[in-house]
Amino acid sequence: MAGGAAAAQAGEAGAVAGNNGAVIRVEDLTRIYELGDVKVPALRGVSLQVRPGEFVAVRGPSGSGKSTFMNLLGCLDHPTTGRYFLSGEDVSTYDADQRAGIRNRFIGFVFQGFNLLPRTTALENVEVPLYYSRAVAHAEREARAREVLNLVGLGPRMDHFPSQLSGGQQQRVAIARALVNTPQLLLADEPTGNLDSRTSIEIMALLQKLNREQGLTILLVTHESDIAEYASRVIAFHDGHLVDDTPVAAPRDAARELATMPVDEWAGNGAAKEA
Repeated sequence: MAGGAAAAQAGEAGAVAGNNGAVIRVEDLTRIYELGDVKVPALRGVSLQVRPGEFVAVRGPSGSGKSTFMNLLGCLDHPTTGRYFLSGEDVSTYDADQRAGIRNRFIGFVFQGFNLLPRTTALENVEVPLYYSRAVAHAEREARAREVLNLVGLGPRMDHFPSQLSGGQQQRVAIARALVNTPQLLLADEPTGNLDSRTSIEIMALLQKLNREQGLTILLVTHESDIAEYASRVIAFHDGHLVDDTPVAAPRDAARELATMPVDEWAGNGAAKEA
């Protein structure tokens, strides 16, 4: 009886979250790490929602809890207490296999390091996530990879290896790889951290385009205040607490800024060429 009531209550809560329409909904989320006899609270009772199509920048100093928060949102870790609804589905208590399934279905990841396979072409790198789905045949894998590489502006370079691509181009490949499973949520962890100023703006222009034209929901972790200004909402963490949540009325427009910048004659030549 008690188990049935609990299941009914959980189902009702999930329905409410689904009707709420949020892509992300967290309620009193905590994460406490145990280091021997010491308990370290990395996240302390965070509650917020992210609606479809929002572009949110996540800021905070080292140790503030922002990376822990992103790991929980990406289903790379599980909360100690609290609840996390992803597209209306309560994933708070999922085990490792269930979280892996959710990541493959709903979430795309972009990291500071491009994490590309060095002996594999851009096209083959982008296909990698599709190998985890047996339902996707080879022809469809290749077609979808070509589609997203064209979307990020790398159609002419899809047969190049990472060593033949500039840093910005490698990050575009990483973004295409994150998009190939048509995720509902893109999590970007310091995606401009390894890039020069102009290339950083190029990547932000691409993310803004995906957000505005494709309606992709994006959460971006950054230490850089100027990069956060491209988002439409900025949230900040400190000592495990959510301390600020501010909408940005007029985000910086990366594409417009690029149009006014002088062309860099070295753009695209930052990688070694192969014969």
